[in-house]
Amino acid sequence: MRRTGWIVPTIYIIFLMLPIYWLVSMSFKTTNEILGGFSVFPQEFTIANYVTIFTDPTWYMGYVNSLAYVSLNTILSVSVALPAAYAFSRYRFIGDKHLFFWLLTNRMAPPAVFALPFFQLYSAVNLFDTHIAVALAHTLFNIPLAVWILEGFMSGVPKELDETAYVDGHSFWSFFLKIFIPTVAAGIGVAAFFCFMFSWVELLLAKTLTAVEAKPIAAIMTRTASTSGYELGLLAAAGTLTIIPGAFVIYFVRNYIAKGFALGRV
Repeated sequence: MRRTGWIVPTIYIIFLMLPIYWLVSMSFKTTNEILGGFSVFPQEFTIANYVTIFTDPTWYMGYVNSLAYVSLNTILSVSVALPAAYAFSRYRFIGDKHLFFWLLTNRMAPPAVFALPFFQLYSAVNLFDTHIAVALAHTLFNIPLAVWILEGFMSGVPKELDETAYVDGHSFWSFFLKIFIPTVAAGIGVAAFFCFMFSWVELLLAKTLTAVEAKPIAAIMTRTASTSGYELGLLAAAGTLTIIPGAFVIYFVRNYIAKGFALGRV
């Protein structure tokens, strides 16, 4: 039984990796080969799709724009969520549980609900088609999620740590930045991961709030139709490259995510 126990997990992993393999395989094919029939491996191996992405400003600037507003959003969300989560984990005040639940209801709402209000607001204040516009829009969903995750980690830190730091002469911000934040570094990693991933894969708000200058790669991928149809090889290459940033983030915070599952907050 022990010798065959690896069979089912192996089959499951292969099943999960198959769509990724198929995407990567398609990225090295021409559109004609993709439409021409079924083939496990590229029959006419080509890197022309990747050359197009890295030489066409429309394509590679899409990745730059996406990384710009995703990074900005992650920093903003985590920075705002840290003191808010600390307050929820350390203090009790009237309506604290109701306020905490209200924060989570913002995360439950679909982005489509806020697309038109954000569009009108940012157009009025001249923020339309900027990185900060998309980053701020995504904070509406990411800050509640980050507060919820970080509050769980912070509640697990004994309050005696705070009291000891104050007795030793630390001010609040000295204690918070030098002692408390390193203590909940795992929670920050988990929160940053989920903020990054939501902002990276979100399409509706990113597409609605941008036009040219800040157009993300996800929106560009929806405009690859030509007179001959969709350029499937180019789409596959772009899709393959969009996986890489998420894979890097997962690699660096994988241990923190596991700890988040163990604490029951993820």
